[in-house]
Amino acid sequence: MTHMSSPPYLIPPNAPFTPEQRAWLSGFFAGFAAPDDGAVTPLSPEANAAILGGASTGADDGEAPWHDQTLALDARMQLAQGRPLRRRMMAAMAQQDCGQCGYNCETYADALAGKKETRLNLCAPGGKDTARTLKTLAAELDQSPAAPSLAPAEPAIASETAVAPAPGRSRDNPVHATFMSRRRLNQEGSEKDTWHIEFDIGASELTYTVGDSFGVFPKNDLGLVDQIIAMLGASHVTPVRDKTLREILLTDVSLSPAPDALFELISFVTGGAPREKARLLAQGEDPDGDAATLDVLAVLQKFPNARPHPEAFVEALEPLQPRLYSISSSPKASQGRLSLTVDAVRYVIGKRKRLGVASTFLAERIAPGDGLRVYVQAAHGFALPENPATPIIMIGPGTGVAPFRAFLQERAAIQASGKNWLFFGHQRSACDFFYADEFETMKATGLLTRLSLAWSRDGAEKFYVQDRMRQSGRELWAWLAEGAHLYVCGDAQRMAKDVERALVDVVAEFGARSADEAVAFVAQLKRSGRYQQDVY
Repeated sequence: MTHMSSPPYLIPPNAPFTPEQRAWLSGFFAGFAAPDDGAVTPLSPEANAAILGGASTGADDGEAPWHDQTLALDARMQLAQGRPLRRRMMAAMAQQDCGQCGYNCETYADALAGKKETRLNLCAPGGKDTARTLKTLAAELDQSPAAPSLAPAEPAIASETAVAPAPGRSRDNPVHATFMSRRRLNQEGSEKDTWHIEFDIGASELTYTVGDSFGVFPKNDLGLVDQIIAMLGASHVTPVRDKTLREILLTDVSLSPAPDALFELISFVTGGAPREKARLLAQGEDPDGDAATLDVLAVLQKFPNARPHPEAFVEALEPLQPRLYSISSSPKASQGRLSLTVDAVRYVIGKRKRLGVASTFLAERIAPGDGLRVYVQAAHGFALPENPATPIIMIGPGTGVAPFRAFLQERAAIQASGKNWLFFGHQRSACDFFYADEFETMKATGLLTRLSLAWSRDGAEKFYVQDRMRQSGRELWAWLAEGAHLYVCGDAQRMAKDVERALVDVVAEFGARSADEAVAFVAQLKRSGRYQQDVY
């Protein structure tokens, strides 16, 4: 598919479309026009106003067309332009309602706007971009005569005023689980490194439901920690916050990416050109074109003459956040146990190997029998149909298959009569077919009515799950016409958008609908809970 040659027209709030159509069209056009890095170039407010004959009224209609995980930050902020501050704060969130912040996206925004929450860096999926946008919006809040009058925020997990959640149901009240085992899911020849991870949760009495996510508190890599200590010229036993420097860097603070506060600190302990560079980086500028690659160690290497005091250094870092993974087991099939499907993230920048903190912690650093802090994050709108006779269609390439393994185990355990169709894709059939034996057995026994596979590296042309959907369009439409629920899990920025475009195409062609009617049909599937996504 070729990219359009001109910038996309991102649909603002006063365009003549429903909220669902606005969100879908914005994502659709952004997907066509975005460069390879996923950045979106929206029209200016003036251009939008000129095209549409007016500007947004600033009224809050209670709708949130930006609440779509597949939209880029620029597109979300464009959709929220002219809305009240709390709504623009919500648009700055990653829209995953993942609960890592202790709220959902809307209640976190309400808590910030109502000054019931002061931390601007809690949206882990949104990262530094969300934190910087919230910082700008918070400055606007500080300039206003008074904070808006809001109902008390009701966080999804916990708040200072809420009743404490049950143990293991919140990042603020984790429990201990035992790491049991890992096994590699890729065969020889794969370019990926994906692991099936097992935990014993019996002693914690932790419960979960299929569709839920598992929060893991990882530890940083000891080799990285010791390199940082060496760059500081400090001792690993230097006391900081009633711990040693090594202990606190291992378990308490994030070492990637580098926060703005660290650049500010560097600017105080250096001079001349380095000071100016550090100031620019703290303001979100990129004087050397390397800002996106700077983790904590890279900052110390970039400013080798900076030697901040260890305590000040630690204070400038962000807390080490837990990581959430889709649970790939059913409690009915694995009582007292829980499993994850995890891609180990490793990449090289310059000559230095970088590691995904939690993924490599689970894939190589934690040992069987070790304990770790964990919690279950309840799913929001990602669950099996109440009626076990309802057909389901599951689209989960790569590690996106995790919750669907759990769904199938659950449907088998309860002897659900509904049909099950799984779309799975990866690079190569010979080495990247996760849980192949399990899924083939499910197909042979009739639990899996259909198993549709897509391999992007097996042929001369790349072939993805969305291509398989179009190829199976007539049958896919027939399932939807029967009332099937459709689920998507995996990458939000590309896969989920491509899957939704394919679904619209299938509805238009085999449902005999116009393009507008197909978009409206898919939007109605979402509103009715028949189209659910767990994307990130």
